Amino acid sequence: MKLSEIYKQDKTVLSFEIFPPKAAEELKNIDETLEMLCDLNPAYISVTFGAGGSSNNNKTIEICKKIKEKYHVEPVAHLTCLSYDKPEIDEFCKELEAAGIENILALRGDVNPNAPAKGVFKYASDLIEYVKPRTNFCIAGACYPECHLESGDRVTDLRNLKTKVDAGAEVLLSQLFFDNKAFFDMVEGARIAGIDVPITPGIMPCLTVKSIQRMVSTCGATLPENFKKIVERYEDKPEAFLDAGLAYAISQIIDLLVSGCDGIHLYTMNRPAAVKRICDGIKNII
Repeated sequence: MKLSEIYKQDKTVLSFEIFPPKAAEELKNIDETLEMLCDLNPAYISVTFGAGGSSNNNKTIEICKKIKEKYHVEPVAHLTCLSYDKPEIDEFCKELEAAGIENILALRGDVNPNAPAKGVFKYASDLIEYVKPRTNFCIAGACYPECHLESGDRVTDLRNLKTKVDAGAEVLLSQLFFDNKAFFDMVEGARIAGIDVPITPGIMPCLTVKSIQRMVSTCGATLPENFKKIVERYEDKPEAFLDAGLAYAISQIIDLLVSGCDGIHLYTMNRPAAVKRICDGIKNII
């Protein structure tokens, strides 16, 4: 089922993101993760995409096929474009369509020195514009509650987002954030700008202090004062920090849901036990 139809049917859509394990042995064990996640009844699971590989060795496609065929959950394949040319994108799309995949998340992709930019697709909107008329995918796009690091300001960011939606993005999934006000402000600006597609908040539970430091440095997410207090109080107590981080994610999600958000997209980091604890905490709300 296409994402556009999923969001029409259910205004409290629960979805997950996973990543393909790097090691071949870990890839064999992905079923354990998928079994636990699929038992939580997500509407769909998105699978991240590594730049620099061909469609023949792409783990994203392999895992998406498994999600659809073995677990009967809708997969969403991430598709990046910075390091690929048009024939390569055509081949990825062909493989995805052959596997029965109906949904993709179109992304520019991070700058990667090991996979130099081809210069064909500069932005995700370029990819969407190219893929939309050539395929039957429902295309999702990314949005940024605190602006993309390269945007400079909110007005520019919203203009770029409008370009992405006008090119054919039918659903938007947000970058992680820890301050719900940033998400609410972004959605308000998007609606004023004429963006009327579902905008789903992306939540990443904080399980370790190191993960917080990594997320802040890579995506520029702001830590609100109440979360800084959690870090300060429990940075030397891993188990307490884990409990506090999960509790914070649950409180974030409850606030988002009661405010009428178009569902919740959880960045699982392939940690299904933590995701289950979150889902248990919101099971009577979502």
